[in-house]
Amino acid sequence: MMIVFSLFLLTMMVIVALAVVETPNLFAAAMLTGIFSFLMAANFFVLDAADVALTEAAVGAGVATVFFLGAIALSAEHEHSPTRKRGIGLVVMASLAMVILFSSLQFPQLGDPSAPVHQYLAPWYLEKTPELIHVPNVVTAILASFRGYDTLGEVFVVLTAAIGVLSLLGFPRAKLDEAAINDGLYHQQIPRVVGKILIPFIILFGLYVQFHGDFGPGGGFQAGTIIATALILYALLYSGDVARRLMPPKLIFGLACLGAFIYAGVGGVTLLLGGNLLDYSVLSSDPVAGQHLGIILIEFGVGLAVASVMLTIFHAFAGHEHRS
Repeated sequence: MMIVFSLFLLTMMVIVALAVVETPNLFAAAMLTGIFSFLMAANFFVLDAADVALTEAAVGAGVATVFFLGAIALSAEHEHSPTRKRGIGLVVMASLAMVILFSSLQFPQLGDPSAPVHQYLAPWYLEKTPELIHVPNVVTAILASFRGYDTLGEVFVVLTAAIGVLSLLGFPRAKLDEAAINDGLYHQQIPRVVGKILIPFIILFGLYVQFHGDFGPGGGFQAGTIIATALILYALLYSGDVARRLMPPKLIFGLACLGAFIYAGVGGVTLLLGGNLLDYSVLSSDPVAGQHLGIILIEFGVGLAVASVMLTIFHAFAGHEHRS
């Protein structure tokens, strides 16, 4: 039954992807990409990758769709007609699809215990995580501790993305008059009432994902995107100008930098205490307690950075038209 459902999801993803490519209406394409992300998130849940599914649902179906709509608001609703023939592009894409399909046939079957990944890495992580870190969620242990260097680089990549957007669009300025609220959905009663109910629960769920990531699916990346989704929903309801007056974009960007440097700062402290970079064991007399403390600190930095970067990019797009 699960195989049939997975095939159904994959089939729907192909259909939606073709619809995204073929539709000339950019608004419809943005909505379809959100549907594609929901299908992808469902597929990740089927594969027991709950952490990735949470991120895909929040970023792909939620925040990214809003970014697409913000970009469309600064451009045309329909894409321009292609001036060149698409034959070469179709040949290239068909060739690439054949290469990927042929390569996938060489992969081991899903769940095959004899697969190379299950012969060395996975058993080692499953054996050593309770001993060295004592975190029930092995995924969190891998991302935050064993693979801490890589995750640190990812955080600064996210921060660099915000810097790139700001270098192109700059910091938006909020209007000073109360009429700015008319630009939002505040006067639409149903979205306003539903939004007021949902926003506190979305933030609460984001905090749960943030601080429960050691024991279940979650962590800083997922929590940051969920909390950013709630604050973006607030901006959509009350207009971006009202939201920017409550939380100025420069302050939000400063929090993004602070989150990234909290992560880096924890690594610096471990060096000063005589340990290796991002070896949290030296943060406490008990190495396991030090690992717990280090993971909590760096996950907080990740969540703060991700949420702030998402908000920074959103306000850069949403406020661009007000400066024209």
